[in-house]
Formats: sequence, C-alpha cells, structure tokens
Amino acid sequence: MGILEGKVAVITGAGGGIGREHALAFAREGAKVVVNDLGGARDGSGEDISAAEKVVAEIRAGGGQAVASHHSVAIAAGAEGIVKTAIEAFGRVDVLVNNAGILRDKTFLKMDESMWDSVIAVHLKGTFLTSQAVARQLVAQGEGGRIVNTTSVSGMLGNFGQANYAAAKAGIYGLTRTMSIELQKQRITVNALAPIAKTRMTEDLPLFQGTETLTAAHIAPAALFLASDLCGDKTGYVLAVAGARMYAFKVVETSGRFKESDDGVWTAQEIAGAWDGIVK
Repeated sequence: MGILEGKVAVITGAGGGIGREHALAFAREGAKVVVNDLGGARDGSGEDISAAEKVVAEIRAGGGQAVASHHSVAIAAGAEGIVKTAIEAFGRVDVLVNNAGILRDKTFLKMDESMWDSVIAVHLKGTFLTSQAVARQLVAQGEGGRIVNTTSVSGMLGNFGQANYAAAKAGIYGLTRTMSIELQKQRITVNALAPIAKTRMTEDLPLFQGTETLTAAHIAPAALFLASDLCGDKTGYVLAVAGARMYAFKVVETSGRFKESDDGVWTAQEIAGAWDGIVK
C-alpha cells in the first residue's frame, strides 16, 4: 500500500517539470490526482490543455486515477473550480501542492508593472487563493489535511534579475508561516519546498548549464513526505532540495545589543558604532 493510498491530491502546475514529477509520484503512492495546468508558455502566455491531459494519461496508463483541471490559480473562480473538479471526480480533497508558476525575469530598473503583476498574481496570489479554497474544504471535511507550498532560493536569499519572482516567493514563505499557525488547530499542516531543479522554467539559467544532477525527480520525494502521514504534525517548515542535498531554510535573529542608558533610545551614531555587535 502506498503512503498516499486513498488520498485525493490537487497539484497545480502539474503539466510539466516539477509538478509533473509530483503528480506521477503521488499517483504511484496511491493518491487520486487532480492535475491542474493551463499549459501556457514559461512567461504565462497562451494555453494548451494537452499538457495536463498528457500527465493524466500517463497516470491512468500506470493504473492510477487522475483528472485534469485547466483553471487559472490567479483568480478566485479558478481556485474554486479546481476544488470543484476534485469534489466532482473523487468526492473530497486531502492534499494541495501549490506548484504553478511563471517567470518574467528582468533587472529591477528595467522591469515594468505588467511583469511584476503577472508573476505576483500566479505565484503569491495563486498560492493564497488555491490554499484558501482547499483549506475551507478541508475544514468542512473535519479530518485535517496537508498543504505544500513552493517558495524558492530566490525568495529566501534574493537573485539578480528576479525582483518580481523573489518578492512573490518571499511572500509565499510568510504566507506559509502564517497559514501553519492559523490552521494548526484544524489539523492542517502547511509546509513549503524550495526546489533547485533544471526544468523548462530554468534550463537557460547559468546555474543549470552543463549539469544533469539537479533534476525535477529529486524534488518529488520531499513533496511526498510533506504530503503524507510521515510528516506527522510538522508544520511551518521550508524544505530545500538541490539534487542529492536536502536542507532547511530558517529565519534567525542575532543576539543583538542592548542600549545601556536609562531611556534605551539609540542614536544613529551609536548604531553605526555598534553595528557589528547588532548584526552578528
């Protein structure tokens, strides 16, 4: 018996790359899968419903159960449509993996408003809308559930030419942390992945030139773990995967310095003098 036997999993952006690997892995472990994908280009333009349909066909050919969803995660009606697809096909939802994404890279000074808005809409707003729609269904079912978001090393550390993407992914980190706090009482765990993998989205980036060791297949086991009962009550974590290496991102605070005076108010000059002690 697979570790997701009897579970219904919604996976967004599952028509290719990391999302496809998630969908195939989840199906092999017994999950019934809603394969959501618009089938657009890397920048989000266009649509091709065959992307999701091909993954569904792969799952069914392997003896699994799956249905396709072509709803947009960037609008509330789309998020609600994804949940409706799951309910109509399989009667419930147990797991959500937010994986849908686009790239519109440009250096900060050259980025225009449409590039910013489109990336924020798919990544950050899409994660919010789909998570909210699924979480409401999980609460109504009353049996808990699991949500796995997708942040990025760019969001945690920043990356040249990706102000929009990094901001969206950093927002997903904050959203994950807050959701994990608020949904814990409902027995819904909320964690995130920060994957580094060579896919259609990333294949032309310098990091992935000449390497075949950072594959989408490396990421799926981490998603499986976070989506299964093996995860237990672990929530609020960011699990990073880069090929064979797995690690966690954490936001830490330094010990800092206390102002030694009656009022405790620092001057700008004092901050400059104590800088190393404050930040280290």
